[in-house]
Amino acid sequence: MLNVGALREGYVLDHIKAGKAMTIYHDLQLDKLDCTVAIIKNAQSNKMGKKDILKVECPIDTLDLDIVGFIDHNITVNIIKDSVIVEKRDLRLPKRIVNVIKCKNPRCITSIEQGLDHIFFLADEEKEVYRCMYCEEKYRGHRNK
Repeated sequence: MLNVGALREGYVLDHIKAGKAMTIYHDLQLDKLDCTVAIIKNAQSNKMGKKDILKVECPIDTLDLDIVGFIDHNITVNIIKDSVIVEKRDLRLPKRIVNVIKCKNPRCITSIEQGLDHIFFLADEEKEVYRCMYCEEKYRGHRNK
């Protein structure tokens, strides 16, 4: 049995699709933060068969949970404070995301203006469609990388 210590303050991202923890690790830029991170891959799960878990010890205002909601809004987020779960948060698709994905339209202003933020808005929540704020190009990639 694997034993990973309790967090004093931070997040536990649970119910991540097996093998996807490293994608979330990089998208949240956890490699650039000075915090403790435990990555548990292929943990047994009654609900999912196998799952990944990320435990991040950091101040609770550090992470942008919209990025996680964009990647997979089925991930459960447990917020820890003083070694106790103070909130369980179910994620939703964010209405707007900034600098997570890039517009592929070669005529978009973001292709010309290098310093411009790549901003996408949720155009159709039911079909989970995002569009570029500048040119309205539809995002055609896969969120669950």
